[in-house]
Amino acid sequence: MDGNTTLQAQHDALLLDLDGTVWEGGRAIPHAVEAINASGCKAIYITNNASRAASRVAAMLQDIGLNAAEADVLTSAQAALGLAEDVLEPGDPVLVLGAQPFKDLVRDAGYQVTDSADAAPKAVLHGHNPDTGWAELSEAALAIRTGAVYLASNMDTTLPMERGLMVGNGSMIAAVTSATGVTPRSAGKPEPAMFHQAAERFGAKSPLGIGDRLDTDLAGGVAAGMPTLHVLTGVSGPLALLQAPPQQRPTYIGEDMRALAAEPATLRPGAQGGFQARMEGDELVVDGGEEASTSVQALRTALEVAWAQPTGPRNVRAVSTEAEAALAKWW
Repeated sequence: MDGNTTLQAQHDALLLDLDGTVWEGGRAIPHAVEAINASGCKAIYITNNASRAASRVAAMLQDIGLNAAEADVLTSAQAALGLAEDVLEPGDPVLVLGAQPFKDLVRDAGYQVTDSADAAPKAVLHGHNPDTGWAELSEAALAIRTGAVYLASNMDTTLPMERGLMVGNGSMIAAVTSATGVTPRSAGKPEPAMFHQAAERFGAKSPLGIGDRLDTDLAGGVAAGMPTLHVLTGVSGPLALLQAPPQQRPTYIGEDMRALAAEPATLRPGAQGGFQARMEGDELVVDGGEEASTSVQALRTALEVAWAQPTGPRNVRAVSTEAEAALAKWW
């Protein structure tokens, strides 16, 4: 294969999600490290996880074999602090619902960090912290009810970990929103700000957004007007892709990060691997295939047809032995 025809050769920067894309609970996802190191692109890590400082994230990336510096990491806590600057003055009290690195970031920016609504905070900054409980959520609710501006690092409802999907920041936020009726403004994905900030930081002219979650990583890249690669190593699988609305649809679909070394045309939705797809009423039918065909080839074939419809298919059915084998891996 001509190296200039690969996906990685078409881009000068990779804007990489972490959980479900590069690692899972800090453990490298198979093939991710090797693919990133071999890509020849600048790797910039943009994460909705606000519980770790950028320096700590960089150290963890180094531990799994990636050449990452603190400046290569952009966290949603950093992005949320940017939003806060629009409503705060130096020295203002801020209730930070998050891990210590988030609190340190806010304090270092010149604000007074508090954990009590009695301090009359002007803003509540809400980031992920596994130690957050009823008492902390209640202080946030009290502060918001008395006028504090509510800002969130991200709205992810789940967090991919080694044992599966754990409770994410968005689920904690849902409790506060239920108690106050206030939905926070979010700094993290799917908002486009992190993508733009990351590209601007290094002067990237042709960045590629990469992630595993349609409603955050991919939606953010689409909102930023960037081409995107969806990897099937995390939250959103084939069935979610079939139902994806236009604002969440990736440009490319890869089984994992090895897709960076593939030809772009093969990664786009379209018939491949000898598969055919068609609609029969509101049912998507997949046929054909070859002995060496893969489930991802069947998926790309199906996506071209599914995404041409006004709504996602009600059901998916295989009518060949090869298609049955491919579809069995979607669930």
